[in-house]
Amino acid sequence: MSSSIATPDLDLSAAAWSVRAPTGLLVFPDGSVLEGVGVGAIGHAAGEVCFNTAMTGYQEILTDPSYAGQIITFTFPHIGNVGTTPEDVETTNLAGSSGVRGCILRASITEPSNYRAMQHLSAWLEKRGIVGLCGIDTRALTAMIREKGMPNAVIANNPQGLFDRHHLVEKAKAFPGIDGMDLVPLVTTGQTYHWHELPWSWEDGYRQTDQSLFRIVAIDYGIKSTILRLLRNQGLKVTVVAAQTTAEEILAHEPDGVFLSNGPGDPAATGIYAVPVIKALLEKEMPLFGICLGHQMLGLALGATTVKMHQGHHGANHPVKEHATGKVEIVSMNHGFAVDPHSLPANVEETHISLFDGSNCGIRVTDRPAFSVQHHPEASPGPTDSHYLFKRFREMIAKTKMR
Repeated sequence: MSSSIATPDLDLSAAAWSVRAPTGLLVFPDGSVLEGVGVGAIGHAAGEVCFNTAMTGYQEILTDPSYAGQIITFTFPHIGNVGTTPEDVETTNLAGSSGVRGCILRASITEPSNYRAMQHLSAWLEKRGIVGLCGIDTRALTAMIREKGMPNAVIANNPQGLFDRHHLVEKAKAFPGIDGMDLVPLVTTGQTYHWHELPWSWEDGYRQTDQSLFRIVAIDYGIKSTILRLLRNQGLKVTVVAAQTTAEEILAHEPDGVFLSNGPGDPAATGIYAVPVIKALLEKEMPLFGICLGHQMLGLALGATTVKMHQGHHGANHPVKEHATGKVEIVSMNHGFAVDPHSLPANVEETHISLFDGSNCGIRVTDRPAFSVQHHPEASPGPTDSHYLFKRFREMIAKTKMR
């Protein structure tokens, strides 16, 4: 890879590879360019460049709607080795889009080597419209992001190596960034539906059930299918509704609880329409459980504020501590914004913190049946360290109904 990118504190060209005719580019607003080999969809896309430190689960990551508007740099060098399978798709969007703009890889994608593989990663990326770029020194790029924060850029793929670089620079300059952007409309459901699927099992795959103890409504800000499966596994009958659904429409389903899902973008922007709904549900003392963006939405509804993070948390090896028990959980995370713990009101207590940087990872309302976490308890890097949170939600519903 040849590279013309240079920053005052970091020069990536020293670690560059040599590519005779680059077929893929990563173009920054200042005109800096990283050259490599294009894979996946042909074309270009603008987004915020982040890095993910997970060693496995690339397909789940690439279909997580929380990554909408972003270009993912994988720090693990070998991505694509086990191919892809429809069973590992996390988006529930009927159009099949998770909103991710592109992916950046260190090594070339090899042929799949797994019995579950149904399709090569490059072909899968092409089918889903995701632009990919191989041959990039992802270690140097990650170091730059850690030093300077998540930059905006354009990722491009052209098999003939024909690029209008000036046009791509202008596209990168024009991208407004994630800060202040509501991306939830890109990934939320277009219709209300019921979820019946249970977690995957070795013998049976994804089984289904109609049995239920309680009814809940899940507000889809970009919900992951594994979250829905674990909610269903607790005996909860799940009705999924769009992010813009009103409190009156939600209550018309007569739920015993409401789940606030994960999702992308700036929580303050989404909060314009989501916060009034959550406030109304809190007034009704409806049991609430939020994850990721849902955690931030609950925080905003309670009067807290959110802040943009320098590099965000993206990976499957994050240690999070629960204050009440002192237990440390290894969790998956994917967020570029965080609830400011100093802004929490008196009736809200912090329940979890990140042991990487001390940022807030969980809250509980002391006078209402509501709690939330920033991390992804369904993603199972622990592998089941945080599954108790789904049980806690069911028990909170049961306790509320006994009043």
